Amino acid sequence: MVPALVRPFGPERIAVARALEAAARLQRTEAAALRPRARTVLAGAVNAARHTLTLSSPARRRATGDRLERLLIRAESALAAGGPADGRADGAADGRGAYEAEQCERWARELRRGRPLPTLDLTPPESAELRGTDLGRPALWRSFRGGSPLLPIGLRVALGCAAAGWMSMALGVGRPYWAVVTAASVFQANAALSWQRALQRVVGNLLGLLLFTALLPLSRTGQLAVVLLGLLCQFGAEALIARSYWLASVFVTPMALLMTSFGGQRLSGTLVTDRWLDTCIGALAGLTACLVVTNRRTTTRLDRAIATVQAAMATAQAAAPAPQVHAPLSHAPLSHALVELREAADTASGEWWQRALPQDRIAATEQEGHRLLATLVQQRGTRRPPPASRPIGA
Repeated sequence: MVPALVRPFGPERIAVARALEAAARLQRTEAAALRPRARTVLAGAVNAARHTLTLSSPARRRATGDRLERLLIRAESALAAGGPADGRADGAADGRGAYEAEQCERWARELRRGRPLPTLDLTPPESAELRGTDLGRPALWRSFRGGSPLLPIGLRVALGCAAAGWMSMALGVGRPYWAVVTAASVFQANAALSWQRALQRVVGNLLGLLLFTALLPLSRTGQLAVVLLGLLCQFGAEALIARSYWLASVFVTPMALLMTSFGGQRLSGTLVTDRWLDTCIGALAGLTACLVVTNRRTTTRLDRAIATVQAAMATAQAAAPAPQVHAPLSHAPLSHALVELREAADTASGEWWQRALPQDRIAATEQEGHRLLATLVQQRGTRRPPPASRPIGA
């Protein structure tokens, strides 16, 4: 929590910076086949940033004002950007897209470096959107209501972790909680991702045990050496966990084993054996739970997501003939529905023992939805190029 003293608004800044970076990537994407995926990534980044800003406390919102929301609205404007892949290959369009991509990247760098936030001028429709957009705090109980696709995931976690702990105790392993932690780390959004995570965990722990064996002579030179090695391992784990899970596990494993040395010397062979057995037991229990507890509700979630997108499109098209300039735009529900559709499709595609997915219907719905979303965003009348910003203190 120490970085909060230096960058108290780091989470909000990083979330908006990711949206700006996604907008820059979309504006630089020229291949026609890659632009739909880039638009989906941008819509997801904007949606995640909005949730992050919504979860901020009122005091944090007052401290930053609406400057982050203004930047987020500008990032979302890239959804309506054209380019060579959209049949607009004129040099002016190319130069405008490059200029806006560079500006988004510059704003993102300023956000990540803690620089003063700029205040952007918005058009009347954008200002109306700024006043009207409020996602509200998500309710946790809704994630586990009847028919929720998360219920099977919760059952997998409960059964897998319990089975891992009992198996470890039955085999007489000294630290059964290692098996429980391994089983908990295996579970992901679907069975395919859980299998990949289990493999990464096993490989990472095995290499971590080799690293611990290599560091063992240094750790026995004194308590100071144990502290320094633990800090180095933690630094490596934190630096790599967002990029490569298995590589971060290589540093997490020796760190966990070194921490046991703070209470006194223990037999290294016993530590290595317990860790390896608990890793295998936890991974086996987690994967078994994924096989036993099926999650066929992912297809139901996918059907609902498609229906929600189609309903949002119908609502937006019905309001299109008579738009009100100073009324909040209706593209936000469609944007959220498209993000939910992509997440539901990705989750369902990796689940076992279910009916075939309607891939053509998913692709057609996404393509039509993003085309309409780009039209709605373009109707806000975003100025291009944007006016010069006025940086003020954060």
